[in-house]
Amino acid sequence: MKLQPRRQVLAGALALALVLPLLAACGKRATSAKGTAVPPGATVLALGDSLTFGTGATPDTAYPTVLARLSGWNVVNAGIPGHTSAQALERLPGLLAEHQPVLVIVSIGGNDLLRRQDEAALRDNLRRTLTAVREAGAQALLVAVPRPTLAARVTGSLDDHPLYAEIASEAAVPLHAQGWSAVLADERLKSDAIHANAAGYEAFAQGLLATLQASGLLSR
Repeated sequence: MKLQPRRQVLAGALALALVLPLLAACGKRATSAKGTAVPPGATVLALGDSLTFGTGATPDTAYPTVLARLSGWNVVNAGIPGHTSAQALERLPGLLAEHQPVLVIVSIGGNDLLRRQDEAALRDNLRRTLTAVREAGAQALLVAVPRPTLAARVTGSLDDHPLYAEIASEAAVPLHAQGWSAVLADERLKSDAIHANAAGYEAFAQGLLATLQASGLLSR
């Protein structure tokens, strides 16, 4: 039996209330790299794929929209479903020139990993992405992406791919750890096997907010 709309909203709210403490704690496990506070009203670019775009929910519940509400920033949703790290890197210069963001949130690589593309190429693309952001005069925050494994398919548990922590440390940029891994391991927060629902994107944005605050990019 399908839930009625009101019951769906209540179920989503309950799921969000249960997982928010966990996701906020994820932000506290971010890398120790610090940034400079981004002022209210500043332009922030959210670079990514379908998880940034908001597939599985509506545009007003995609994580960049939620983050804009929580932070007071002008968050540009630059997520394109299906895009790989190479495609995101290719369109980045145009996005930087058009929007001139103060901060770029980089959440890319899931499609590379799901399609079993060369991990060395993914590492290189992420490095080049962070370098391009820095050379444009913007700050960057890297979002870790889950590692698809047989155990993850069997048990439903997810962990970040370790290359994200390595690259964040190497580039000295803040890392948002276990954000997508926590959301996509919880059936209550998913619209399908690889995408969040509205409650999931809200939860992700809340966890990301904690990381932004811990790293100094967002004033508490």
